[in-house]
Amino acid sequence: MAFKKFISRSDMLGCLLCDKPVCSAVCPAKIEPGKLLRSIWFKNEEYASLTLPEISPCAACQAPCEKACVKNLAVEEGRSNSSRVHIKKLIEKLYEVKKEPHDIEPAGEEGLQSLKLEDCLKTDICGIPVENPFLLSSSVVASTYDMCARAFEAGWAGVCFKTICNFPIHECSPRFSALEGDNNNFIGFKNIEQLSDHSVEENMEIFRRLKEKYPTKFILASIMGQNEEEWGLLAKKCQEAGADAIELNFSCPNMADGGLGSDIGQIPDLVEKFTRIAKNACSIPVIAKLTPNVANMSPAAEAALRGGADGIAAINTIKSITGVNLHTFVSEPSVHGKSALGGYSGAAVKPIALRFIAELGANPALKNLHITGMGGIGNWTDAAEFILLGSGSLQVTTAVMKYGYRIIEDLKSGLALYLKQKGFKSVSELKGLALDSFHMSTDILERDTVIYPRFDLKKCIGCGRCTISCSDGGHQALSLSPERKIRLDAKKCVGCHLCLLVCPQKAISSGGVRR
Repeated sequence: MAFKKFISRSDMLGCLLCDKPVCSAVCPAKIEPGKLLRSIWFKNEEYASLTLPEISPCAACQAPCEKACVKNLAVEEGRSNSSRVHIKKLIEKLYEVKKEPHDIEPAGEEGLQSLKLEDCLKTDICGIPVENPFLLSSSVVASTYDMCARAFEAGWAGVCFKTICNFPIHECSPRFSALEGDNNNFIGFKNIEQLSDHSVEENMEIFRRLKEKYPTKFILASIMGQNEEEWGLLAKKCQEAGADAIELNFSCPNMADGGLGSDIGQIPDLVEKFTRIAKNACSIPVIAKLTPNVANMSPAAEAALRGGADGIAAINTIKSITGVNLHTFVSEPSVHGKSALGGYSGAAVKPIALRFIAELGANPALKNLHITGMGGIGNWTDAAEFILLGSGSLQVTTAVMKYGYRIIEDLKSGLALYLKQKGFKSVSELKGLALDSFHMSTDILERDTVIYPRFDLKKCIGCGRCTISCSDGGHQALSLSPERKIRLDAKKCVGCHLCLLVCPQKAISSGGVRR
């Protein structure tokens, strides 16, 4: 099936994913190259290919999109020393994807609309219907009426509003830092942001306005109290203002002083206590947001269940230091020469998030609790992985901060197409299907089979990256011939697949088996 065939991100050659892309504005065929390239970036090229007209309009086109591209102009004028964006070539690659079997008919814009793909995205959060599983998570991306309204208009099913508290918030500047990858794409993101700086009543008015204009959208009200009275009072006020459910912030790493945030989430007795107080103060679902800054999350989750929680939210950000400036000796972000631990998020934390989601999803004591998963979700494939490990809904922040609310288009269409191709009628049918193959310990794994790597000599260019890694980090089973061809010593190969992971050409795959 074609969704297995991805166009490499390296093929994007530095596309900037512009706001109001000029390439789309000048396209004579009106196929919106900017939107198509964005779909490639978010691993949604199969859906994008199905929206293309049957006959490529690019064959005889002089590519005004490439001439108008702001990146290409910068390269020509010497303001950028990176590569040009070959938009026409990328769209031609989409046509190659279009030729693949898709297990779905009909294609084309009208055909895709007739399939009503979004119907399979309908699900529920603690019994409350939502149009799709995607919410904004509690953060700056969901902190004002205007922001939430624009997110709803873009297609997000709901928001978890930035944590409401009854004490003053005064933010510092700067408050973000990041670990960068390719294409100015940060893979890890640190924040020392705190909670909502609006008053409780200001936030309640935002809820009332949102519910009045968007009655079917889901409002998850994140709260944090300083004592028993405040946990109950905030839960009650949020319900009265129109919130559909309450999220209890037991996990913010930036609000730990004085027994707040992650200090609570690390103590199951406190989780149970404050969950029960909030649950008794309102009649809407209550979800406990737990901290990943623990060895195991189940004790806190089970405590939340005892306190009456209807669901669990995981994970919040991880306490971190992203780096130290080698000139000033201050870690980032530097606030007048000082810094602090902060919350780490983004793609780099996804493996940790999935580990905790799997722990919760596999725990039989928690089988009736809704899990809203988050932590590094940036595209629809990430979303599917969280669902397969037990998440019933999903929350996103860091990817929105990088790319905007517009990513919901590819999140929805990519996941919906996948569900349709796999024969699933709903998100709930996918939920938890990976848990049977997952185990918390490696002790149960079969250890007598060796699976050799397979080399595609048409793709291999003889760079030798695999031989270096095998020699210095593996079992010395690979070597380069004088003609720069790969040689495998089967007697030494243990099938670890390090070579597969380091190959820049993707010329190595999992191959033959030996016992």
